[in-house]
Amino acid sequence: MDKVVIVGAGVAGINAATKLVDNNYKGQITIIDMGKDPYNRLPEEVMTGMLGAGGWSDGKLTYHTEVGGQLSKYCGEEKAMELFDQVIANFKRFHPKPEEVQCSDPQAEPEFIKPHFGLKLFPVWHVGTDYLHEIGKNWYNYLVDSGVEFIWETKVTDIDFEEQIVKFEDGYEPLVEGLRYDTLIFGVGKSGIDFGKALAEEYDLPTEPKAVQIGVRFEAPQKHFQKLIDISYDFKLYRKFEDKGVSLRSFCTNNNAAYVAAEHTYGDYSYNGHAKKDEAFRNDMTNFGILMEIRGIDKPFDWSREAVKKLQIDGKGTFYSPSHRVPSKTSEGDYVKCEVVNSMDTLYDALGDYALYIEDFIEDMKKVFPTLGNDWGIYMPEVKYLSPEPLVNYDNLSLTKYDNVHFVGDALSARGITVSGAQGTYVAENLLKQNKNEQEREILRVQNN
Repeated sequence: MDKVVIVGAGVAGINAATKLVDNNYKGQITIIDMGKDPYNRLPEEVMTGMLGAGGWSDGKLTYHTEVGGQLSKYCGEEKAMELFDQVIANFKRFHPKPEEVQCSDPQAEPEFIKPHFGLKLFPVWHVGTDYLHEIGKNWYNYLVDSGVEFIWETKVTDIDFEEQIVKFEDGYEPLVEGLRYDTLIFGVGKSGIDFGKALAEEYDLPTEPKAVQIGVRFEAPQKHFQKLIDISYDFKLYRKFEDKGVSLRSFCTNNNAAYVAAEHTYGDYSYNGHAKKDEAFRNDMTNFGILMEIRGIDKPFDWSREAVKKLQIDGKGTFYSPSHRVPSKTSEGDYVKCEVVNSMDTLYDALGDYALYIEDFIEDMKKVFPTLGNDWGIYMPEVKYLSPEPLVNYDNLSLTKYDNVHFVGDALSARGITVSGAQGTYVAENLLKQNKNEQEREILRVQNN
């Protein structure tokens, strides 16, 4: 009986397992994760556990192939959209109130944006952050009832691609020697990017270098952006400087009941955001990332790690507001963990002249949204760690050197819930197809004998 081991219980791994059990896959499926199951995972435990980072704290599913990664390059535009539909259907399926999942689909770019920014318009499904934890519990119950084995609070320390063994940290006694697999799905998420990088180096995997993705989390009263929010809730402002190898975009916009969240990765703080649907949490704030992509940086992963370290003071990230706004409170009522600074000098110290692009982005927003002025603050940094992307076979996302090892989600440079889930589903579909072909060959072999 084939054994599938999934490293990472994030959106990619969970969708892969769901596709398999929905289609009566007969093999054993085991999912390993550093975090906790949805019944024991705390709201502030953002990075690890059931549904990963995005599925635990971000209720927006982007519905366009130009956002969140390059899924269509592997499977084509039509197939990519079909895979997106399956991910969205799963979130609705396990949602306690599926009728509240709504899609916004802005069509026209407003004239007041055009002089200073491009604006990407695309559909977004709004699941609602408030419901994610219940979705996680319902989804988890379904998989457990379907025979999926979960191993929680267990860190994978090594994977032997040759012997097909996943090795754990000391302390998980029943499996201390490791777990054998026939098929491995590697979906470690943001908190495991360095592990994927180490495996790529250990096995000399062919890779494609990725650009640096770093910036700040911008926060201001929602009233300043309302005329754009009325057109596009999750707006994407962008600017490109092709000759400099730099582009910028706003990322993961949150409104109405919008909160900044601190992420603790590799021992350092960075920042993200989420929005609550419950009116009781309404604070009339807006936050979004201003994320800068920098191409041509040597060793972009290491460069990003060093820049993030320079933005830490006394073990926390930093916050700056020209009008001396204080850091906001989290949805739990605590102040966001950060150290207040009096200028953007720390950003320049960390990013060098690249910080000028972020400052110019903010200055031009003040022109487009004239009431904004200095009524804003930035949490530094926001970062997406992208190690060199391993080269995979397009038909099933398996490594070109190991056809039974499949990389998905952030491990394959997906940036977003929908793309990550779609990659996991894509891998599972091809495993089912492969399994069916093997069964048919076996039937023919028996008949011929």
